[in-house]
Amino acid sequence: MAAEKPLVYLLLGSPGSGRREVLADLLDGGLDESDQPAVLLPGAEPPVDADLRLGAPERWRWEDGRIEAAVPAGADRVFFVVEGRRNPVDQLEAFKLWLPGQGLELGRVICIADCAFASAHPQLQPWFDACIHFSDVVLLNHRDGVPNKWLSDFQARYKDQCFPCLFEFVKKGRVHNPRLILEPLALRISHAFDAEPDWVILDEDGEELEADAEDEGGAEGEEEVELVAKEDPYFVRWSSGRREKELPNLEKYL
Repeated sequence: MAAEKPLVYLLLGSPGSGRREVLADLLDGGLDESDQPAVLLPGAEPPVDADLRLGAPERWRWEDGRIEAAVPAGADRVFFVVEGRRNPVDQLEAFKLWLPGQGLELGRVICIADCAFASAHPQLQPWFDACIHFSDVVLLNHRDGVPNKWLSDFQARYKDQCFPCLFEFVKKGRVHNPRLILEPLALRISHAFDAEPDWVILDEDGEELEADAEDEGGAEGEEEVELVAKEDPYFVRWSSGRREKELPNLEKYL
């Protein structure tokens, strides 16, 4: 069944991870002839050779914490490449606000993981944790010279926590089954982009209650409770404005 709205695919990854090369492969092998794709690249990133295979990509801009981007008319598949050097959570939060006004439906979030870069800098594990928390698909790229044990441990970290996302290898810039990667089936552990949010019950002090505790309190009528949409843990901020889950600065390791 065709989607009622154009689908947008969000691509995460560090600079040099091969995002645009992989994207070119997805465009070549993952679409039908009738599809009308559009590519939005971050305006702050310089051109690379792979851009020649992306058709006529547009550029989006980061303006005071907001995404400024126009979707080309007639596009039914939009591929949005996140700026690699900027905090991915900031961009994901802004993307969530940008998406409704564009008449788009989120197809998938795809993370291109630079294995050589990640294995060389274990301090960046929280950065990759954040990206994979939001991802439906994780594409393991740049594996040459990376020990098999590291690759196994990297995947096991998320599988042991029951992350539902799909892990696939990239070989020479190509994936085995592009159509599988672009299948618009949500496999992410995050519910930030779900049409219907998770709900939580808060007591008078703003503390979260279990559902059975709320039932008991309601029966006694001793405490007022409030039902609110649950915020993604990576979007939660302290009263100071800083995020509760802060990420390492990627630029220190580039």
